[in-house]
Amino acid sequence: MAEPVVVCHLGRVAYKPTWDLQKLLQARLVAAKRQEPPQRIPHVFLLVEHPPVYTLGKNGRLDHLLLSEEALRARGAEFFHIDRGGDITFHGPGQLVGYPILDLDRFFTDIHRYLRELEETIIRTCADYGLQAGRVAGRTGVWIGPDARGPERKICAMGIRCSRWVTMHGFAFNLNTDLRFFSYIVPCGIADRGVTSLAAELDRPVDEAEVRGRLLRHFAERFEATLTVHEGDEAFAFLEDYLEKDNLAAWVKAGAVVS
Repeated sequence: MAEPVVVCHLGRVAYKPTWDLQKLLQARLVAAKRQEPPQRIPHVFLLVEHPPVYTLGKNGRLDHLLLSEEALRARGAEFFHIDRGGDITFHGPGQLVGYPILDLDRFFTDIHRYLRELEETIIRTCADYGLQAGRVAGRTGVWIGPDARGPERKICAMGIRCSRWVTMHGFAFNLNTDLRFFSYIVPCGIADRGVTSLAAELDRPVDEAEVRGRLLRHFAERFEATLTVHEGDEAFAFLEDYLEKDNLAAWVKAGAVVS
């Protein structure tokens, strides 16, 4: 039976409140499954875009951030040391960031398979645009090349955290991203490979709403899920009800939403 997943497209939101929101959603799903009998509530999949921010995973190296705090501020960027796996990465405008908050007990209890299915979702989305994307052994994420344009280059970074088989964090898929921001870090701690975007590979901007729709279709297929999609205020209204938290939208928007 297909699992129900509610997709909440929140638009451009700041990193820290969105991280806090993920924790609330993860805790909600953990609490539901621990009830007797377990409460079967829908999984939640947040889709967002962030203002410029660098995040460093729990096992990452701080020296992979090549900017000083002053230089970060000058570029309008933030920095957070966070609780996911992986090293340092960048989030910013023109990027599709996905945070699936899923109870893997209702899909499959295999973290490696979960990451491979997320990768396959991105690989198939790239294929919709005529791009042959794939994996690099030992390196999580989705890559393009080597080919006539050069060696392997990452188009989608991934890093997750799991508690009682409920996931948080996820992927950052470069669509129309300004790739210059990656020159200020050692992306994912990998110094000998590059970073790319859909726009860079296609030599044209891409329609981000179209990409989002294609990605959700592949996600539903890979995870055998039934998706319900909410956007903007409708998405916040759903989350307030789901979390039983009054004024959630105001709480997030006060520090999160960027016009």
